[in-house]
Amino acid sequence: MTGAGTPPRVALVGASGHGMWHRRTITPLHDTGRLELVALVDVRPVESAPGAPVPPGAGVFTDHREMLAATRPDVVVVCTPPHTHLPIALDAVAAGADLLLEKPPVLSLAEHRTLAAALAGAGRVAQVGFQALGSAALRELTSAVADGRLGRVTGICTVASWQRTDGYYARAPWAGRRSLDGRPVLDGVLVNPLAHAVMQCLAVAGAAVAAGAVAPLAAVHGVAPDWPAQVELERYRTRPIEVDDTAALRATLGCGLPVLAAVTLAGEEFVAGEVVVHGSAGRAVLDYTTDHLTLPGDQGPRAVPGRVNLLENLLAHRADPGTVPLVAPLPRTAAFTALVQAISAAPEPELVGGERVLATGGGADRVLTIRGVNAALRRAAAEGALLSELGVPWAVKPHRAAVEQEAVEREAGDG
Repeated sequence: MTGAGTPPRVALVGASGHGMWHRRTITPLHDTGRLELVALVDVRPVESAPGAPVPPGAGVFTDHREMLAATRPDVVVVCTPPHTHLPIALDAVAAGADLLLEKPPVLSLAEHRTLAAALAGAGRVAQVGFQALGSAALRELTSAVADGRLGRVTGICTVASWQRTDGYYARAPWAGRRSLDGRPVLDGVLVNPLAHAVMQCLAVAGAAVAAGAVAPLAAVHGVAPDWPAQVELERYRTRPIEVDDTAALRATLGCGLPVLAAVTLAGEEFVAGEVVVHGSAGRAVLDYTTDHLTLPGDQGPRAVPGRVNLLENLLAHRADPGTVPLVAPLPRTAAFTALVQAISAAPEPELVGGERVLATGGGADRVLTIRGVNAALRRAAAEGALLSELGVPWAVKPHRAAVEQEAVEREAGDG
């Protein structure tokens, strides 16, 4: 471990693919002496790239355990497939490192509890890679909710319409899979690419509950007011994959507040990711990808610049834990993991095909689009309704289930 005045030693596990984004974030911090990048780990060749060089003296490994033994990092950034997060994280914590753990952090509440216990036992912390939680736009939205600008919150929804190619699902053996080698993967639209949209909704809901800004609704007995108590889920796919590329999920919190996500990777025109907060006195819309916000009284969307870099926040927290809180500590993501577990237990997604799907392009660049999906998702978000409730012709009856209650301590706050 490093001593006082020595920059923390940082290692990145998963240095290719999305790991390149982390390398480009780490590089300027390394160059300015705020950290020392001591190791890169990947099963694929690790090479220097623009904005992401391999620093002189940094070790390159194919096995994270070998790296931990050889370099003893203070911080480990984990950017590997979701089903590998827990074993790598446990090894890093046991070696004395704090974590920046990509989302989804883990795939079940049991895994969440295991990691939380390991962190507590070792006196370490984990920051989860929900970077949109660090946006000033989210802070302004949650402040507006708490201050009553929307009145009592009656519902929170998110809508997003993306596209993914055939090549996206061929990018790795775990892509589009429900499980791999007997281990859960769950590479679906809600859990991986559009997990941020779901997490933003939960963050706003938590702030509304904490401020007492939720409309009187039918509470669920015995369930914490900010915890998802019941889930209704519709899952769809346009390809021979094991998970959903289109989904509608409505989670009812313990206080009765509904949180709905209507999202697709088989979209028409692009919708980056909007979080819509319905209140008795107005409506707010946050585009969480661009940090544009519309509050009651605004003439239109306005940019709210500023994001807290999660790695920098973790380093600052390590230096002064009493003053600098983590933006996305593991306990803050427990409700998201509860939804992941509920999704994992749901039936297989329904195939949408035939004339309802339009194919464009060819080979690895082929894109499949569900005709009319954007209008359906927009309406779902506006009405807080599932696709089946709107009479969408390809929609099926939702899966309904209670959500497991969490036993670990959860942290409040909007970051």
